[in-house]
Amino acid sequence: MRVAVLSDIHANLAALDAVIASFGSVDAVWHLGDIVGYGPEPDGVVERLAGIGAVGVRGNHDAAAVGGDEIEWFNPDARAAMEWTRRRIADPTRAWLTALPTRHTDGQFGLVHGSPREPLWEYIVSVPVARANLAALTTEFGLYGHTHLPMVYAERDGGVEQIEPADGSSFTLAGGRSLINPGSVGQPRDGIVTASYLVLDTDAGQCTWRRTPYDIEAVQAAMRADGLPVRLVDRLAYGL
Repeated sequence: MRVAVLSDIHANLAALDAVIASFGSVDAVWHLGDIVGYGPEPDGVVERLAGIGAVGVRGNHDAAAVGGDEIEWFNPDARAAMEWTRRRIADPTRAWLTALPTRHTDGQFGLVHGSPREPLWEYIVSVPVARANLAALTTEFGLYGHTHLPMVYAERDGGVEQIEPADGSSFTLAGGRSLINPGSVGQPRDGIVTASYLVLDTDAGQCTWRRTPYDIEAVQAAMRADGLPVRLVDRLAYGL
């Protein structure tokens, strides 16, 4: 089975459409949350994911968008964008986001937004945190997002190896449990502006990271027209 794994789209429809065109024919699409927030097209992104039958989980921004108190923990720019999102989204979008679970399991793969220990909020950004979450895994492989950074934490010879994949990098699903992050579709933060995603080949036991360009200036123009925070607009051009 060939699966496209997407995370942190953040209402960036141009980036999502570029990714969908890039991965082509797949058997399934899995998403790891933060579908909305920051970007200018929450309804369009949800409509597109629903239309291709994407399956996945809720992120902290998705929870906030449907009225959750997660918004109280956002920084001022994120909060301003979320207040705009709450006003903007249509009822079908709200219903779709509300129905998302915080965890989803498909065979050997467990899907969360943040971490296996804390699916909405915890950031896996170090080996010690990864080690604790590998111990908490109930599946062989954990797919997570939230950090906006392509990453693997893999059990190796009693330790945990941290791998930072580039465009075209592959990882073999063997040798122990692993935590795997596809990076962000809609707001990369690894210093690279292109949209990041993962293609998982369950038959070959391998996953491969991909990057694809999209029209950043058009997204920025839409964000400015909607009055979204300037810092959120500018950061798309730097991938930070």
